[in-house]
Amino acid sequence: MKVLLLKEPKDKDSGSDPYIKEFGSYSLEATLIPVLSFEFTSLDSLFDKLSHPECYGGLVLTSPRALEAIKICLKEKSKKEAWSKSLKQMWNMKPTYVVGKATASLVEEIGLIPQGEKAGNAEKLAEYICSREKPNSSALLFPCGALKREVLPTVLREKGIPLESLTVYQTTQHPDLQESLSSYFSQQGVPASVAFFSPSGVRFCLQHIQKLSGDFINQVKFAAIGPSTAEALRGAGIAVSCTAGSPTAPELAAAIHTALRPHGC
Repeated sequence: MKVLLLKEPKDKDSGSDPYIKEFGSYSLEATLIPVLSFEFTSLDSLFDKLSHPECYGGLVLTSPRALEAIKICLKEKSKKEAWSKSLKQMWNMKPTYVVGKATASLVEEIGLIPQGEKAGNAEKLAEYICSREKPNSSALLFPCGALKREVLPTVLREKGIPLESLTVYQTTQHPDLQESLSSYFSQQGVPASVAFFSPSGVRFCLQHIQKLSGDFINQVKFAAIGPSTAEALRGAGIAVSCTAGSPTAPELAAAIHTALRPHGC
């Protein structure tokens, strides 16, 4: 059976993507289509803040894009040297809170030690942070996207834990999205399942998929990588067949495999 995954492959050679391999283990033929494009902003401001770890109680990083922004900053030789010489060690004396394994692995790549990766979503990470931080302590630095959800900031604010947000990327529709979807449906037909990876993906893709699926739309099992994406699908009037237990390839593949089985949950 065919499964359409609305995300960018990890590598240009999509065959090496962990999602392709994981779905293949269930004899599911997965195809990945990039949905989002990202424009990075405020990078000078970001590095300026990273240059003053003494002003903050730690870092909060909830998306791989936030790490990409930091890595772009560190491409400049002088900044990379400053990071390696002292800044990295100073930040490692403070917590770096993350959501998910993908973000955690990128945090490790820049030499920091992630905490809270098993939280899986913003709500659970907020609870984790609240269990470890004291009210009215130094602010946590939160590089984020323009479309960030307010769950984490709201919970921390209610508990009196300061959070300083900085928008470091804008999310837009991938320029090839419509063409890629049309090509997929014309060549592969209507997939047995379609998996969404963000509320933005729901906004940019859903109408196209409904139009391309036509009368077969009710046969498609819709899946979500996490609760916020599932919420966006339900808000658009879509019945969600399954949600991954955590935002990983094994969890999503297992959930979709179960949903596609006869009488699956």
